[in-house]
Amino acid sequence: MNSDSMSARQRIILRALRGLVAFAFVLFGTLKLIGMQMMVDVFDHVGLGQWFRYATGIIEVGGAILLLSPRFVGPAALVLAATMIGAIISHLTVVPGSPAPAALLLALSLAIAWSYRGSTLALLGLTQPVSA
Repeated sequence: MNSDSMSARQRIILRALRGLVAFAFVLFGTLKLIGMQMMVDVFDHVGLGQWFRYATGIIEVGGAILLLSPRFVGPAALVLAATMIGAIISHLTVVPGSPAPAALLLALSLAIAWSYRGSTLALLGLTQPVSA
């Protein structure tokens, strides 16, 4: 479904979904950036150093902000989805805890990315621009 074929109701639902997902990424990214002890401990388990916590936090907050931008929503959703794939892998291999929250955010990010695939391809110069 591209933005041309969406009904007004579908657009509202998609905007609400974008807002919800953006809120979640701002929340979790901010917790990483301010150094909440739980996040520090999680990234200690990962073993790449605390710089990786900061990098992940910046990606999550930056991606959330771009998720609200009509021009960059598709690419932002893809970057956030890739970040959640990494989170799922780390939860399945080295980090204690359930990968379910990351899996849910992955699914939602992929749904958003799919919904904006036409504008993402146009942004990359692979198709003609779609009107929003």
